[in-house]
Amino acid sequence: MEKRKIVLKNGEVYHYVEQGAGEKVILLVHGNFSSSLHFTPLFDRLPKDVRVIAPDLRGFGDSTYYRRISSLYDLAEDLKLFMEAKDIKSADVIGWSLGGGVALEFAAHYPLMVEHLVLINSTTHRGYPIFKKDALGKPMIGQVYESPDEMAKDPVQILPLLNAQKEGNFDFVSYIFGVTIYTVNKPSKEDNKLWIDESLKQRNLADADWALANLNMSDQHNMYNAGSNNISKVKAPVLHTWATKDITVPEYMVLENVNALKKRSKLIVYENCGHSPLVDVPDQLTKDILEFINY
Repeated sequence: MEKRKIVLKNGEVYHYVEQGAGEKVILLVHGNFSSSLHFTPLFDRLPKDVRVIAPDLRGFGDSTYYRRISSLYDLAEDLKLFMEAKDIKSADVIGWSLGGGVALEFAAHYPLMVEHLVLINSTTHRGYPIFKKDALGKPMIGQVYESPDEMAKDPVQILPLLNAQKEGNFDFVSYIFGVTIYTVNKPSKEDNKLWIDESLKQRNLADADWALANLNMSDQHNMYNAGSNNISKVKAPVLHTWATKDITVPEYMVLENVNALKKRSKLIVYENCGHSPLVDVPDQLTKDILEFINY
């Protein structure tokens, strides 16, 4: 798919892919270590009378990274500016993994811009914690990093991936994806190359991980900071998905989101599926999305 670009009011240049036409708009929000093109399985399956748009978030893919992010709200604010630049009043917003956290912040701050919210194997609204490591590389629960630059030196979860991005180490990233994301089905050789090439473009990995750890929309402390309770501001109906073989986002994270939004939540659990339903169950995922957004 060919990317287009648009300048936001804050000066960032967002690259994005778009297809279809119609009154119904779907906005796809990708996760960490990925880009808009990771949604190609949905683009291939969604009907052409729906306008489907997926941007590269700031610092990901081909979009600019003029100003560092410190929170997922920064990316949610970008989405607002992106929709305004595209003259889109509201959309069905779908976020995968980290993108789920961005979508939650967006839905909380701009409820009138969200018709339906779909969270695909999303991080919890209480953040994705990254703790300091001991001499054996095991997490020391409760010992948090003081800054994104300090977190960037994490020897297990971040530094190896940062080095892989800097070195363009395709084989290492392919291996990591194979054991953390594609634990059931593997993407085709062509898709794997496309997606890893996109992943290697990311320039904000440590900042994104810092933002994930500091995400806290609950009313309780998450060891990184006190909660904002912004989860209570989400008004849209929410579809949550999780998968029994997802080893990246544990079940408790999705259940925290479901319980926090239980008055407006629906949960679908995919059997024999990993962190990417986009690869493992794309047909069923598309069907479930279309039913939920009342297509």
